[in-house]
Amino acid sequence: MTGADAPAGGTGEAVVELAGLVREFPIRVAGGRWRRRRSVLRAVDDVSFLLREGEAVGYIGANGAGKSTTIKLITGILTPTSGTVRTCGLVPVPHRRRLARHVGVVFGQRSQLWWDLPLHESLRILAAIHHLPRDAYLRRRAELVDRLELDEFLDRPVRQLSLGQRMRGEVAAALLHSPSLIVLDEPTVGLDVLSKERLRLFLLDELAAHGRTLLLTTHDMDDVERLCRRLLVVDHGRLVYDGDQAGLVARVGAQRVLVVDLTGPAAPLDAVPDTTLVGTEAGGLRQRLAFAPDRTTAAAVLDAVSRVATVRDLRIEEPDIEDVVRRLYASSGSPGSSPERGTGGLPVR
Repeated sequence: MTGADAPAGGTGEAVVELAGLVREFPIRVAGGRWRRRRSVLRAVDDVSFLLREGEAVGYIGANGAGKSTTIKLITGILTPTSGTVRTCGLVPVPHRRRLARHVGVVFGQRSQLWWDLPLHESLRILAAIHHLPRDAYLRRRAELVDRLELDEFLDRPVRQLSLGQRMRGEVAAALLHSPSLIVLDEPTVGLDVLSKERLRLFLLDELAAHGRTLLLTTHDMDDVERLCRRLLVVDHGRLVYDGDQAGLVARVGAQRVLVVDLTGPAAPLDAVPDTTLVGTEAGGLRQRLAFAPDRTTAAAVLDAVSRVATVRDLRIEEPDIEDVVRRLYASSGSPGSSPERGTGGLPVR
């Protein structure tokens, strides 16, 4: 879990600034046999962070953690209850039309394409909405058609496209006007393995070629590992981690696993310093040793193994990020899975 393919962290101007952001929703809760009373759900709870130009950031958490609500606040779909948000230098809600020129958004569950029109017509209409000059539109469309492989279904109505084809069309629609900020909310939901990989490769190329800023929310940990260097983990509306993947792994004590293939059968390697033997296969020909990165290194473990056995091949298995996030929730005493949370049942005045 290295994120080696992901673009490096940004050092430019601030693209997204959140300070003490809060968003509450009124809800009704049981108040007795005959009564129901109003309470509030705090979906985003005092969240502050900064995204700079060129960063690729994964915003992750369990269902109901507040990810999509945060996206809607950043893009001006919702108004904050309190706190401040600035996106591309603008306050989102009063400047939504200006902001739309700088932001491209893909919601995996919602479409911005015209269902009964051919895909190329949707792109033409969106170009007109964004006031793109004809030459600029044609150049950008040609680039997106080539890199997303849209040519074979450009003339087909959107309703006739497969899910993978439609999602490529959605990404093209969101990036047609060359936005500085790309916001993707569950962009690979429901896609097959090939479609996911095609989309990830395109996004990596797009970020590298044009220096876009990416904010990604997803439940697919492969998306995060491939695309993002920085992670923001949210739990019940609160930001509980901001850092890189290695730091998250170290914080929860997750372990790496060195898998060694030996030239011949060997006794279990259960005495290698700072490691735990987690499995042997084929009579000891393959052995798996877990170690904490903050206590030792793969090189040190390999050196210790080489003193007692001859290593033919090896590989390192990184911690699964989904398991790491689960450990983070557990360490904070939170289940990280509740879809709703009130504020102690306080009535709304």
